[in-house]
Amino acid sequence: MKLKEKVSWLMGRVQRSLFPHMEDCCYLPLTAQEKHLIAILELVEIERHIKATWNGFGRPMAERKVLARCFVAKSVLRYPTTRDLINNLKSTPNLKTICGFKRLSDVPSESTFSRAFSDFANIDLGDLNHAHLVEDFLSGEIIGHVNRDSTAIKGREKISTKPKESMLIKGKRGRPKKGSARPFKKKTRLQVQLGQTPEQSVADLSDVCDRGVKKNSKGYIEAWNGFKLHADVNDLGLPLSTVLTSASVHDSQVAIPLIQLTSNKVQYCYDVMDAAYDSAVIKKVSKRNGHVPIIDPNKRRKKLKTQLLPHEKERYKERGAVERFFGRLKDEFGAKHVMVKGAKKVKLHLMFGVIAIFADQLTKINAS
Repeated sequence: MKLKEKVSWLMGRVQRSLFPHMEDCCYLPLTAQEKHLIAILELVEIERHIKATWNGFGRPMAERKVLARCFVAKSVLRYPTTRDLINNLKSTPNLKTICGFKRLSDVPSESTFSRAFSDFANIDLGDLNHAHLVEDFLSGEIIGHVNRDSTAIKGREKISTKPKESMLIKGKRGRPKKGSARPFKKKTRLQVQLGQTPEQSVADLSDVCDRGVKKNSKGYIEAWNGFKLHADVNDLGLPLSTVLTSASVHDSQVAIPLIQLTSNKVQYCYDVMDAAYDSAVIKKVSKRNGHVPIIDPNKRRKKLKTQLLPHEKERYKERGAVERFFGRLKDEFGAKHVMVKGAKKVKLHLMFGVIAIFADQLTKINAS
């Protein structure tokens, strides 16, 4: 079944059966925003990845499946804090019912939400759910372009200083003794990644909060304390793979694991990247995985006066999909309001927005 047919069938089932059932359960008629939230929750199905944890002894834990739905609703409805979410759950009967609470007294405290969030971060709930969404809706599709880029994520914690690594193995200065070898250069990170799995490559990347500096689209230098979110996005604006790193990690160091991660999930033709990814090693990996790399030549390389061919320039325009994805993630799905600390929790906060965008884009595909 093709993607549009699959989404149309699922959304038709939601409109025929779920909306009337929810209207019977709710106190007031459902608004357009509430129907949209129901559709997204039904597409995401985040509760299927959470197991019951209470073993029958002691006080039972708050229902984790309901709390997971609440965090998705928080991203969709643009609540900046958990306290805002709780206040709206208590003041909006329809929202309380949609998320799964039967009574007003069932809505837990802020500390309970915080503990549940920590548990979700420890099991990588966001990545797990996102991987299943990509598999369910895109595993049988052939994708034209995978657009790759990163965006700055501002953190709310102290920056960590990283020790500088020398590119040479330490030894005595000067000419080596007769019969002894000269100190040799260490392999670059890209060369090391050639012999690693994507999971190993991502694990080797720094993910602590530090300082990042880059030139924005208008040519101005900007700096921030926090992280970087790297993402692969297809032509329809559906996120395929994401990696969170420290703000100081260069974009090119995440290209190879992203190519490998996305290639393991879906079939696609072109890798579209900007000048930050202009590397012979990255092109080699892209071709080795059966793709055509389209990378904007780096203007800093004076020796190489290459340019994109006319047909490559047309395909390079597709890279706007990843820019729009990052814009929506920040403006509409909470990436500007990171209130948690630690890479795992920051990644989970962002992933709730990522899976919400995935489901939201599917509803737009159905409407078109």
